[in-house]
Amino acid sequence: MSTPLKQHLIDPEICIRCYTCENTCPIEAIEHDDNNVIVDASKCNHCMDCIPVCPTGSIDNWRVVTTPYTLEEQYEFEELPEQQEVSADEATGSVEALDEVVARLLAEAHKGAGGKAAAPLSATKPTINLYNLAKPARAVVQGNYRLTDDPEHDVRHIILDLGEQTFPVLEGQSVGVIAPGTDSKGEAHLPRLYSVSSPRDGERPNFNNLSLTVKRDEQGVCSNYLCDLAKGDTVELTGPFGATFLLPEDANTKLLMICTGTGSAPMRAFTMRRERTLGDRSGGMTLFFGARTPQALPYFGPLKKLPETLLDTHLVYSRSESKEYVQDRIRKESEKIKALLQDSGTHVYVCGLKGMEAGLEEVFTDLAKEINHDWQELRDQWRNEGRYHVETY
Repeated sequence: MSTPLKQHLIDPEICIRCYTCENTCPIEAIEHDDNNVIVDASKCNHCMDCIPVCPTGSIDNWRVVTTPYTLEEQYEFEELPEQQEVSADEATGSVEALDEVVARLLAEAHKGAGGKAAAPLSATKPTINLYNLAKPARAVVQGNYRLTDDPEHDVRHIILDLGEQTFPVLEGQSVGVIAPGTDSKGEAHLPRLYSVSSPRDGERPNFNNLSLTVKRDEQGVCSNYLCDLAKGDTVELTGPFGATFLLPEDANTKLLMICTGTGSAPMRAFTMRRERTLGDRSGGMTLFFGARTPQALPYFGPLKKLPETLLDTHLVYSRSESKEYVQDRIRKESEKIKALLQDSGTHVYVCGLKGMEAGLEEVFTDLAKEINHDWQELRDQWRNEGRYHVETY
């Protein structure tokens, strides 16, 4: 006999294996194997330190159980189990007391990120975790091109050839890159996650390759490794990862894309996919892209050449004379945004620096109010419908 308890679990479908939660947990309750990242119920004290650092919300999942899922069971998860039935026979106390406990725990378990993230209804079903730490894919560098003229902002476009390997990656998914060598503890480096910046049929159509957008971080082991790669070098990859930040296949949907820096990678993939599949038809896409200056904005040249019928582009610079951020430009374009907020086919994608979320919440709250909507309710409804997607870091 046992009392129901709330168990912290990680959604393996949504988790992108960035290991940020594991590195953040102050009591080492989070661990991983070659496939999954899991939470040890015997250690977890529900301190919630891991929740805000997760870029996908996969960490914010809970189940009410009488017997916790073991580590071994969690390592075998391919998707989260449904909420168990908890009966009076399985727990101590009266039926009334049990009902009260379960109701309270379930209410707590469903607080947090606003509901389970969902993929767009028309999105292609993704392949997840095909290659792992034990069996990575091996890709060959086809090209490494600098995208920015800012000497303090080195961003690279890296093309990787997958050869004969099957690596089905969709727009919006990520791959893990394993840097060679070991860390300060003498252990192999964990993969670092990068969003794929090419569409599903390859950086070059019908070639088995993909591209990444990588910013050099002076202290970053993996970013320096990638930015220094030469043509012909071999790279080990894990993944693909990500099951919700995906492109709708329905060409009539509208895309509102908001990004900063290398958060442009999935937006580039979305744009290229629609350009290849829709041709001269309207892409229904609006992009707000923030950077410090034009010299620090990746893909500046190609973006300026795209027709407005495909992509309504708003490039925003925080270190220009106007000192403008993406939320400022969204406010200036309020009539367009309010129209999108009232369109049942609109999907919102946010990717980039976590610091922009507060500004976006403020402007969306204000604009939603002008059309007699509560933004938090609208946002959470859209998340549940697979129409609101955020990946920030």
